[in-house]
Amino acid sequence: MLPVPLTSAEVDHFLAKGYVTIPGCFTRNFAQPLIDHAYERLDYDPDDPATWTEPIRYLDHVHRFKVKDLCPRAWGAICDVMGGEDRITPAIQRLETKHFSSVESFHWSDAFIINFRYGSDAPWRPPAPDTALWHKDGSFFRHFLDSPEQALLVVLQWTDTPPKSGGTFVACDSFRHVARYLADHPEGVDPGACNFLIDQCQDFIELTGQTGDLTLLHPFTLHASSPNHSGRPRFMTNPPVALKDPLNFNHEDPADFSLVERGVLQALGVDRYDFQPTAPREWYGL
Repeated sequence: MLPVPLTSAEVDHFLAKGYVTIPGCFTRNFAQPLIDHAYERLDYDPDDPATWTEPIRYLDHVHRFKVKDLCPRAWGAICDVMGGEDRITPAIQRLETKHFSSVESFHWSDAFIINFRYGSDAPWRPPAPDTALWHKDGSFFRHFLDSPEQALLVVLQWTDTPPKSGGTFVACDSFRHVARYLADHPEGVDPGACNFLIDQCQDFIELTGQTGDLTLLHPFTLHASSPNHSGRPRFMTNPPVALKDPLNFNHEDPADFSLVERGVLQALGVDRYDFQPTAPREWYGL
C-alpha cells in the first residue's frame, strides 16, 4: 500500500497551528501487550498504584516496528511534512540521553514516556507561559535554523488521553518565535537556549486523544509535560525523525519546500532564505 499524503486541510492546519493529528494509527490490541511488558520492565503492578514509585518514567526501546508497515497513513503524513521519504535518513544514530539510545527515523518503538501522576500533588492548571519545563527537543546537538538531527516532533498516544490526564502541553505559536530567534543566531545555540521564548507565546493546547493517535509537530515547537490528575498512567512515545541533509530554505522551485521549511519561511515573512551557519555543528553524547 502506498503512503497516503496529507489533505489540503491538514496541510493548512500544520502551517497555521504548527501541528497535525492523524487518528487511529494502531489499535488497542496492538498497544496493550507492549504496555503490559513495560510494567514488567518497571516491576510495577498495573492494578496497584502503590507500586508506581515514581511520577514519570522514561524507557528505552525493546521492540521496534517499521512505520510504513504498521501504518502507511502515518508514514505518508510524515513524508509529506518532511518533504519526501528520500529526504529522511534510514541511518541509525546511536546516542546517550536520559531516554533514547538511538534515533531510527523509519521505526517506532516501545521507548515509552509514562506519566503516572506527574503534578498530581498540586491543583491542575491549563498550559501557560509559567508552566514548568517548557523546552524544544534536541538535547544531543547544537541548534541551528537548518538542523537536520531532530527535524520533526512526534507525539504518539499509546493510551487514551482525555483532558487532565497528562497529555503534552503545546505552545502552538512557539515555532514562529523559535524560527526568528535561530535566524538571528547563525552561530547556533545550545540545547535549552530557546526555552525563554515561551514568554512570547499566546496559543496553548493540551494534546488529548485516543490510543493510536499520532500528532506531528513542527520541530521548533516548545512543549512540556502536563499534570496527570486522572489516576490512570499515560503512555506515549516521541520517536525522532532525522534528515539526511540540513533543511533548505532556498530551493529554486517553491514546490520543493517541505512543510517544515514552509513554516519557517512564513515565520520569517520571506519566500526564500539563504541560511548559512557561521559556526561548526556540534553533537553531544554520541
